[in-house]
Amino acid sequence: MVSVSPLSVPASLARRVLVRQVRGLFNDGSKGERPVAPSHDALFEPDTPIRNVHADVVAMMIGGISALMLQMLHPAALRGVLDHSDFRNDMRGRLRRTARFIAVTTYGHRDDAEQAIRTVNAIHARVTGTMPDGTAYAAADPRTLAWVHVAEATSFLNAYRRYADPEMAASDQDKYFAQFAVIAQRLGAEPVPTSRTQAAEIMQSMQPDLCATSETRAVARMILDGEGRLPSRMTQRVLAAAALDLLPAFAREMLGLQRPGLERYPAVIGTQVAAEAVRWAFADELHRRDRKHNH
Repeated sequence: MVSVSPLSVPASLARRVLVRQVRGLFNDGSKGERPVAPSHDALFEPDTPIRNVHADVVAMMIGGISALMLQMLHPAALRGVLDHSDFRNDMRGRLRRTARFIAVTTYGHRDDAEQAIRTVNAIHARVTGTMPDGTAYAAADPRTLAWVHVAEATSFLNAYRRYADPEMAASDQDKYFAQFAVIAQRLGAEPVPTSRTQAAEIMQSMQPDLCATSETRAVARMILDGEGRLPSRMTQRVLAAAALDLLPAFAREMLGLQRPGLERYPAVIGTQVAAEAVRWAFADELHRRDRKHNH
């Protein structure tokens, strides 16, 4: 008879509960969505920078919130979201759809990845309109897409380096941008960075395209305040504080936000603890999946 530690059952249960909760954040059960299964025939090879960065759930959540606040500084990107989506009432849904697109294009079979890209391109082609000042906008505009991409890539990588791998090699950081560029280019973005240096240059060169209105600041406040009921709202606010801490100084200034002072430390520590807990839960899940695959 196999001996079972008294602590193993609660630990196993805790892992399953945590995995289920995290998956619920990224997969809409009401639509029958299931986690994206990693494919050996994906656009990117296993154990490469883009797959490692995008696999860290907590860092991606923080990076996603930071990226969203950056993206909303582009007037065309903000207008497209507000005019053509239910973002104000379903922010979590938008984050979930973005996360799923990234998962499919990073880990899914290349045919599924290509289909997801075609679907997004078709959606972007229909997202057009006029801004309050009369200027026309289009979601398929290469420069608008470039800002959306560089905001995402920079935010995801910064969060990963802060909460998962502070010692990530410079060459791996450059490779991450080069890999992520493959997706951005297929979406029609231009210019697209393929290194850290290019990402910093593009972000700086595009700052004149940005602006922050009262509407922009209201959206940023909504993102930071969170939605839903406790404790999910409390969790989102902790992640949002961590995201604000990572936001570039120029973006915080434009949005009228202050970098958290001493109160940032509980959020940072809490986020680090959450990140370790999620990795602990998913490490067991991956181990069981690998054993099943090998047998």
